[in-house]
Amino acid sequence: MSGERRTMEQTPNVEGRPVVPTVNWDDSQMRTSYANVVNASSTREEVSIFFGTNMTWSLNDKREFNVKLNERMVLSPFAAKRLSILLQAILKEYETRFGKLEVAGVPSDM
Repeated sequence: MSGERRTMEQTPNVEGRPVVPTVNWDDSQMRTSYANVVNASSTREEVSIFFGTNMTWSLNDKREFNVKLNERMVLSPFAAKRLSILLQAILKEYETRFGKLEVAGVPSDM
């Protein structure tokens, strides 16, 4: 097979199974933020996710509230899709252990 290129996932190990790379997580510069509000937007090239905190204790007469945005994560559409799959799996596991989460204004089958 001269000239053929294989990625690590395609290269079989001794047992004939694909080799899965090991990920070493470096959390030396990680920081933690709290968010109770999330929003997102997208273009063809990227997906932006905005995280913030609702700073309003009670609604005013105009029915407005303030959200302090503190983080924006910009992802490729492929990374956003992987994040969506990961979050769906985590929430399914959560609901299995602790019960169904109901979100106001969202159909229960979502």
